[in-house]
Amino acid sequence: MGSNQKTFLVLTAIVLAMLTLSMNAKTIYNTFCKVTGYGGTTRYAEENLSEILDRKVTVNFDSNVKDLPWDFVPEQRKMTVQLGQSGLAYYKVKNRSNRPIVGSATFNVTPIKSAPYFIKTECFCFTEQLIQPGQEMSMPVLFFVDPQLDDEKRLKDVKEITLSYTFFEVENPTISITPTLAPIESKQIKKADATLRRDAVN
Repeated sequence: MGSNQKTFLVLTAIVLAMLTLSMNAKTIYNTFCKVTGYGGTTRYAEENLSEILDRKVTVNFDSNVKDLPWDFVPEQRKMTVQLGQSGLAYYKVKNRSNRPIVGSATFNVTPIKSAPYFIKTECFCFTEQLIQPGQEMSMPVLFFVDPQLDDEKRLKDVKEITLSYTFFEVENPTISITPTLAPIESKQIKKADATLRRDAVN
């Protein structure tokens, strides 16, 4: 194989690799953020097995919508929890339009440096949400603040954390539009309540 041919194959491989990375950049970035908490993205855990410390933080809840005819508000503005303690909060959403809409929520935590320690075990933001015309629904989020936050000197000043969600419409939803979603709402709440009780026992 000649040197020109080798150079061509190497350059072709580099171009293909760059194209692959560019096509998957968003997915790779989102995964990186979820794992590390970079950019204010929270982390996820199957369950809360943390030790509960005396130190407390106040969690503020924020809500936004982007080009979406929904009312979306937290049912509680703030909640004080101990590090390692599970907290259960609810957001209420209402579809003010005359058509069913599938929405998805993005989220972040501030201050950004606290994001890797804010962990969710259940959340409506994990899946797409279908809201029927005029339907109002309560959606749970179950979370805890990792007690390892107390080990970081640079986080000694963190007394409040803000969890913020922004809902936007999904143009090509992966779920089908059905006549009603009341059973799904009930299932979400029951799952969150069951997880909270299990964490309390652990």
